[in-house]
Amino acid sequence: MRQTLRERVIDVCDKKLQTKGDTVGVSFYAFFANKNDDPELLMEAATWWIQTHKLDHFEKASKIRAMVEAGL
Repeated sequence: MRQTLRERVIDVCDKKLQTKGDTVGVSFYAFFANKNDDPELLMEAATWWIQTHKLDHFEKASKIRAMVEAGL
């Protein structure tokens, strides 16, 4: 996963955790606007989420943040 995507994931997870608490869930769509303005980056996130780690559609933001910070 490229560094810009890692930073975006951590930033979004941090914001969600601060506003909604430790139990908040996210999907990989949470890291993108409602329009598909960067399909390559969206596919990179989807591949990491679905194919590489076989995650459910919604996962806890704290889990995703920890995985990204660990370099997974």
